[in-house]
Amino acid sequence: MSEIRKLTQNDTPISAALKKQMIDRLAHFDVPGHKGGRGNRELKEFLGGDCIKLDMNSMKPLDNLCHPVSVIKEAQELAAEAFGADEAFFIVNGTTAAVQTMIMATTVAGDKIILPRNVHRSAINALVVNGALPVYVNPGLNKKLGIPLGMSVADFEQAVKENPDAKAVLVNNPTYYGICSDLREIVRIAHENNMLVLVDEAHGTHFYFNDKCPVSAMEAGADMAAVSMHKTGGSLTQSSILLTKNTVNADYIRQIINLTQTTSGSYLLLSSLDIARKNMSINGEHYVDKMIEYADYARDEINKLGGYYAFADEIIDESGAMYAFDRTKLSVHTRDIGLAGIEVYDLLRDDYGIQIEFGDIGNILAIISGGDRMLEIERLISALSEIKRLHECETKGMFDHEYIKPMVVMGPQKAFFSKKVSVPIEKSSGMICGEFLMCYPPGIPTLAPGEMITDEIINYISYAKEKGCLITGTEDMKIENINVVDTKGI
Repeated sequence: MSEIRKLTQNDTPISAALKKQMIDRLAHFDVPGHKGGRGNRELKEFLGGDCIKLDMNSMKPLDNLCHPVSVIKEAQELAAEAFGADEAFFIVNGTTAAVQTMIMATTVAGDKIILPRNVHRSAINALVVNGALPVYVNPGLNKKLGIPLGMSVADFEQAVKENPDAKAVLVNNPTYYGICSDLREIVRIAHENNMLVLVDEAHGTHFYFNDKCPVSAMEAGADMAAVSMHKTGGSLTQSSILLTKNTVNADYIRQIINLTQTTSGSYLLLSSLDIARKNMSINGEHYVDKMIEYADYARDEINKLGGYYAFADEIIDESGAMYAFDRTKLSVHTRDIGLAGIEVYDLLRDDYGIQIEFGDIGNILAIISGGDRMLEIERLISALSEIKRLHECETKGMFDHEYIKPMVVMGPQKAFFSKKVSVPIEKSSGMICGEFLMCYPPGIPTLAPGEMITDEIINYISYAKEKGCLITGTEDMKIENINVVDTKGI
């Protein structure tokens, strides 16, 4: 009997199995109905022959994402090893599904969970679904940049003291802007108080592959972490990984995932996770070095232009709300040239053919990855120089902060499912919001269900609309009206 070879980080079990099935020239009487592209020739021409042939359904040789026992199981084990986790779960519903799994696996209706208010909408959506109650820790605020920071240890300790019955804490690490909290200390305090630590690490996939990055969630001792492999890890959009330690029940986690994740997992997404994990485990250190080099160079050159402020770890504050900075993030403050970040975003795309990640009311963010080239970096710097020369104006009347401290008066689930009435946004001050409203990206709610609407929030919404931000979340697609809780019906 031949000895079974132990898999290494050079192996890709899922893609290898897919290739074998394609070579075997199976007669397919299963889904998908395009039958390798023969049933939809335009789609085959658009995506390419090999791509469409690799779009297969679950079958015994390809395993099953809901209950993996062979090649998917092997690929997940290799991912767990690469990321320093005890278990890894492949997610094809985006990191949204991973974040929601973490919350729904650790809390039930009425349980408390501590989290910063500048979380992605996916976290609050989970509270709407399962009925857990948020204990918000307001992030620090950098007054010059107008952006929310991280969760300070002191504020977290106070939240624990006031809510010793909380089941878990969720931490954004890093934030969209590259800001990190003191994760090790938060983990220590949480575990001492019998709380689990969940990390939304959507923008920190690369932390695991280079020591120049801030500490990763698994290294810091977190119990679970959601990593967007597609953001900086090189997999296809919508593919993600949920990492866990043995402090949680992996079999139960899989059951929670299966409550919401599709039973028809895309093998294009799954194989991309498998291949991207191999690539990062072998080449990740080099790629991240390149990301840091490019971002540092761009920061220096952009700051020489004047007016702009490409910030980095020099803004680390003593309060602990910004404990570390992800140097791969190219975040640039634009307000001092008289332009909102979203205005610079639009100019870059429309006039210079440059697509960046997002622009808010005071900043832009360019994502740097291992796939970038110096040519594009120089092109971005030149475009920013031209934009300043052509469009710089007075800063008078500009909104100077991105984060507005919320006033929570009702649980998200109760507010969302309460009887509601629709009112014009400009007349909603003093009412309880019954839905979401946010600029996207980054998808951090300006208003979430159960929060009081204030004049400041209404002014922010009006300003964001005027500047051209994409506002989402409301039932009213024109973003003119908002659903508020009908307090007479409570």
